Amino acid sequence: MPDLAPASSLSYNLLEKRRPTDMSERIRATYDIETPLPVAEAAAMLAGEQSSGTFVAVPSETPELRERFAARVEEICAGESVATPALPGAKQAARYQRARIVISWPLENVGTNLPALVSTVQGNLYELTQFSGLKLVDLSLPAEFCQAFRGPAFGVAGTREVSGVSNGPLVGTIVKPSVGLTPQQTTALVSQLCAAGIDFIKDDELMVNPPHSPFDERAKAVMRVINDHAERTGKRVLYGFNLTDDYDNMQRHYDTVVALGGKAAMISVNSVGLPAALKVCGRGELVIHGHRNGWGQLNRHPLLGIGYGAYGKLWRLAGVDQMHVNGIDNKFWEADDDVVNSIRECGAELHDKRPVMPVLSSGQWGGQAFETWRRTQTTDVLYLAGGGIMAHPDGIAGGVTAIRQAWACAEDGMTLEAAAKRHSELRHAVEKFGRKEPS
Repeated sequence: MPDLAPASSLSYNLLEKRRPTDMSERIRATYDIETPLPVAEAAAMLAGEQSSGTFVAVPSETPELRERFAARVEEICAGESVATPALPGAKQAARYQRARIVISWPLENVGTNLPALVSTVQGNLYELTQFSGLKLVDLSLPAEFCQAFRGPAFGVAGTREVSGVSNGPLVGTIVKPSVGLTPQQTTALVSQLCAAGIDFIKDDELMVNPPHSPFDERAKAVMRVINDHAERTGKRVLYGFNLTDDYDNMQRHYDTVVALGGKAAMISVNSVGLPAALKVCGRGELVIHGHRNGWGQLNRHPLLGIGYGAYGKLWRLAGVDQMHVNGIDNKFWEADDDVVNSIRECGAELHDKRPVMPVLSSGQWGGQAFETWRRTQTTDVLYLAGGGIMAHPDGIAGGVTAIRQAWACAEDGMTLEAAAKRHSELRHAVEKFGRKEPS
């Protein structure tokens, strides 16, 4: 088996850095690579393949054209060498060199076209036999490019305004079971969740428009409960209806949600793609919850795919308001360090674009609030708990209460053990879910 370290643990030393150039109109992409070639040669190959070059010199690639349009290798940081390639299909060699490289392109190559940007920084380069590993780690984009996109219409501040939750994390959940419930059964569950004081509910990514729960029927039934609860209590619970579908149906279902008084919707971003997300988010009437299901196939291998630093920027420019980042001590493969970095990336500076609200999910309950707060020092999160709420020993209301107790105690500097002694709902959650505070 290849000797692979987690993505967050790969380290490199600066080997070569080009003379600083005017980067104001250039796109920069950072990659982790593994290659059987000298690193500088492989980096030049990548730059040529993804700009003006091809496998052989052609007469029309003049020096003047290369000067204007060719990609450039800006930095090379050397890493370790290994005996076994990370991926199949590479050229054979005794050793394979790892490195971090930075490539830049003139903005003129792409214009202000988001799919064209992806083709440029993530296109055929994954196919090249000159690489036995390649991962897009991050992107640095010119202001002119970013200003062509509105980005999130709501983001963190807008989500808080629409939900009426000005402080603390938004507490949310997912309708469970994921599939199989009729609209009437879904409505009964939503009624319990509203009564329990939930802030956000969403369809599961598997639930869109099946015969047993047609979208229009489900939306009408759910919004009757949401609207009645808002009229009685003044609190409007956000419900993220899953719009994921072909383009025409997404638009029609969007119209349905707006007409019913809904304020939020969800798309599975990897399923619908950037052009559809740009259109849906561009309408700006609903808070768009971005679910990244399929993330593992893009990121799980440390030397293949895309890192959240680049991935998050693409969807933020597309206009997604909320984005999944997994969670601390989650049920999936992603390390806590990666989750923390993704949370920070959601709020990182991206010219004038609003911060995206990170969505913490995957096996969350109140117990993870303490480590999440310690490591991020932010409550600008949507904290989603499915089983952590639905399966609480004191029922749905107990699950919501336990999460609120956990976050309040975490902010006060308490430990999980001390908080559980103070609050019975949180203590019952600890007893049920059986996890201890991370060391």
